[in-house]
Amino acid sequence: MVTYYKKTNGEGVQVEDTRIAVIMVGLPARGKSLIAQKVVRYLAWLSISAKAFNVGSYRRADTPQPTADFFDTTNTDGERLRHAAAEAAVADMIKWFNNDYGVVAILDATNSTKARRRWVKQRCDANNIETLYVESKCDQEELIMSNIMEVKTTSPDYKGQDPEAAAKDFRNRIRNYEKVYQTIDEDEKDLTYVKLIDVGGQVIINQIKDYLQSRVVYYLMNLHIKPRSIWLSRHGESNFNLEGKIGGDADISVRGEMYAKALPDLVASSVAPDQKLTIWTSTLKRTIQTARFLAASPKGYDKLEWKALDELDSGVCDGLTYQEIADRYPEDFRARDDDKYNYRYRGGESYRDVVIRLEPIIMELERSENIIIVTHQAVLRCIYAYYMNVPQEQSPWMEVPLHTLIKLTPRAYSTEEVRFKGNIPAVSTFRTKGSTAKHQ
Repeated sequence: MVTYYKKTNGEGVQVEDTRIAVIMVGLPARGKSLIAQKVVRYLAWLSISAKAFNVGSYRRADTPQPTADFFDTTNTDGERLRHAAAEAAVADMIKWFNNDYGVVAILDATNSTKARRRWVKQRCDANNIETLYVESKCDQEELIMSNIMEVKTTSPDYKGQDPEAAAKDFRNRIRNYEKVYQTIDEDEKDLTYVKLIDVGGQVIINQIKDYLQSRVVYYLMNLHIKPRSIWLSRHGESNFNLEGKIGGDADISVRGEMYAKALPDLVASSVAPDQKLTIWTSTLKRTIQTARFLAASPKGYDKLEWKALDELDSGVCDGLTYQEIADRYPEDFRARDDDKYNYRYRGGESYRDVVIRLEPIIMELERSENIIIVTHQAVLRCIYAYYMNVPQEQSPWMEVPLHTLIKLTPRAYSTEEVRFKGNIPAVSTFRTKGSTAKHQ
């Protein structure tokens, strides 16, 4: 008999006995791996135990760089090896649920036939694991070609190969899958599934059964797989930064003003000439002041202010230096060092609280294409942790320097990061564990 432990999702919501296998379905170049990685990151960000099991990774152990012929269903050796990879992935997934008390697993594979989907469901049913099928269907040639270009440059299957030859071979691989592909239809109406058609242009939902499934579905409904980037920047150096104070609604300093004036050129150096951006700031003066020259640029960028992007509320410590906090509230100061992610300032917030209020921001980011966010250190840490899959206990201790623009580009297998330095001096507001961050 297996005992299942109670788990919470970071918002105190019980997910007792919940074990969900999200089964990806779709032809190659339909964004399945990107969707799978996003779901894992999103759930982990909300403190829900999640893991992806990519069948291709298991297959590469025996066949690291196969040609398209390997995926022809008339190739008996290829068929045998591909089924063995699926067997290994599903076995490991079940083991993870049983041994690590996992909550949500994502089986990342084509699962292109009804027989394969039935087989997966039988294995999961036998182990008391719910199944949620997610089919990504897309017939937009432009997007398919974009995904093919992405795969040929990032997939381990084509590492070191000529890009054009890789693209041609991958096209042939898709054709082999198309010969046998069966979309989820009326014959499978007993399945719990979501169909994402043409990048979320149409969403079909069937038999969603519980809270956590609906949470995953809501997230999926906000996703798109079009190529895009997100730019992140802290506000320019503020007068409070110069004084070593936290919180408040201070103006930017002289050097912060220099960064604000430099930001349009910094952004232009990392944005394609025809690329449209939308600027998001908090409602606090230092972010609005930093973004004003960018908003006034000839590019005509739209600008939105979000209360959800305001800095972490430091409660009774607002406007104090870290040394003053250590002197006045020594027990709190130590408690925050011990567990910075969960520690909540008296009358204020914790990093966990910030994550919860940022969830609508993340949803909107996933719906949008190219956004630049000018915000605050703690908020930026939480958003960066979402995209880069940084563990929660580490995220509050990340160094995020002032006067630096960060460009994040989600890819199928990872998120690409590039940093652009403003080359304008600023104090360091980074505090290591146990220190009081005396500024230079």
